[in-house]
Amino acid sequence: MTGGVDLHTHTTASDGTLSPSELVRAAARRGVRVLAVTDHDSTDGLRDALAEAEQHRPLTIVPGLEINCDVPGAEVHVLGYLVDHEAAWFQDFLREQRAERVARVHRIAARLAELGLPIDPAEVFAIVKEGAAGRPHVAQVMVQRGYVKSVREAFDRYLHVNGPANVPRKRLTPAEAVRIIRRARGVPVFAHPGLADRDALIPELVEAGLMGIEAIYAEHSAAQTAHYQDLCRRHGLIATGGSDYHGERSGRTNPLGHPPVPMSVYVELKDAAQRAREHEPPPAPERTEPGRA
Repeated sequence: MTGGVDLHTHTTASDGTLSPSELVRAAARRGVRVLAVTDHDSTDGLRDALAEAEQHRPLTIVPGLEINCDVPGAEVHVLGYLVDHEAAWFQDFLREQRAERVARVHRIAARLAELGLPIDPAEVFAIVKEGAAGRPHVAQVMVQRGYVKSVREAFDRYLHVNGPANVPRKRLTPAEAVRIIRRARGVPVFAHPGLADRDALIPELVEAGLMGIEAIYAEHSAAQTAHYQDLCRRHGLIATGGSDYHGERSGRTNPLGHPPVPMSVYVELKDAAQRAREHEPPPAPERTEPGRA
């Protein structure tokens, strides 16, 4: 079986524009049969997504999340699938991550003020509500203020990794994120590696416990997709994929359920999660002292 699988989506629990229930309904309308909800540093949308999916069988929800990491000159994201997301220690970790996101919004606001583009962090948090704050929310406020015409322009001019208004998070390395997901009995996957251009990290991540690479991605070229599929074969990893859907009003063009991902990938993810759960979890990773990447 092929198609009907989307392993990378976001809701209002992070920087998506659809609530978890709305996302599930949209996925059902598009014929998606397996949907991973992978909000940034948050699993708060999973309960509503799972409940809504009961009304749209056989649609299946894959519990997941996306952890953002900074490396010199780039941002690396690590997806985690089928994690034990209700574990108290894991939720403590995610709360720390979200607290750092709030602090980062204040730092970005201060940088924007220096550039003559003042914003009130309260405006950002009014958009976020209970979600995980991030640069997309800052970009929305910049649009509202008339500083830029679109979220895309805000990123292109000010908020990209090396942009004049971007401020890195306190450092969490990709290898640490991989180990945290493995400790949570989940399947860690290197998200959209073609955007990060940090293939040199892959051997280190494999050593840390990486189990997959998001090879099938809307913004990957055909050559990049083939390259990452080949890397997966060489390292014994799962070649996953997803739309990175944030909602029609997000300013992103990736449609829900595209590009097509084989159903066999979901089967491989379940098998990998089973293997992860059959082993004793590794000890809690040592956290790096706060600093800037």
